[in-house]
Amino acid sequence: MLEGDLVGNRRDAAIAGSLATVGALIEDLGRRALKVRMDVADLGSVSAAVDRVLEDWSRVDVVVNVAHYRGPGYDGPLLGTPLDVVERTLVGDVLAPLLILQKIVPGMLERGSGTVVNMSSYVASQNPSGPAGQGGWGLAYAVGKGGFDRIAGVLDAEVGDRGVAVYNVEPGLTAYGERLAIQREQYPWADINEPGPIGEAVAWLVTHREEARSLRGKRIHLPKIARDIGAC
Repeated sequence: MLEGDLVGNRRDAAIAGSLATVGALIEDLGRRALKVRMDVADLGSVSAAVDRVLEDWSRVDVVVNVAHYRGPGYDGPLLGTPLDVVERTLVGDVLAPLLILQKIVPGMLERGSGTVVNMSSYVASQNPSGPAGQGGWGLAYAVGKGGFDRIAGVLDAEVGDRGVAVYNVEPGLTAYGERLAIQREQYPWADINEPGPIGEAVAWLVTHREEARSLRGKRIHLPKIARDIGAC
């Protein structure tokens, strides 16, 4: 669910997709899917989910940190954002991916191989053209993404020469279904990307590590990669 904001500028909107439907799509391609629930705002849930994956499959070769906290107020202005909303955003956007990496990267280092892709955001480094709800974005969201944005570069410096590739990627504005219509209404000046080509760009980074070596340690604009590989 994409929640409406606290002041009623945006209505609630359902987001298509579920563990069951995504798992079924993967299995239709002849692959195995392990469907595990995780709430990034609950570190106990995050830890249990990673433990379940490691218990069932024993290893993780690729981590794509794309989930972040979405709850009432996360996209509000400074004076309209309770501090507990900021706290939940930081847990979901910074602490949860750090916990995932702390549990999975040791196995990658033992094997001498692995890939981490962190999905950052334009808002991590750029100022909005207006306040939240008027062409801008929420303070908590920007602070969370700003902290998350720094993880990949530091991690690459720590493990990049030990067989683990770490990428910091930025997808541009990306949406689908009902959310696509909402974002096109909210950001009429922007080029809104649909997720298919963005996913193909991430897959290219994971499967073309040698060609992508020079991109490590940088913020990678995924729509450019998607265009370069002919995904869009």
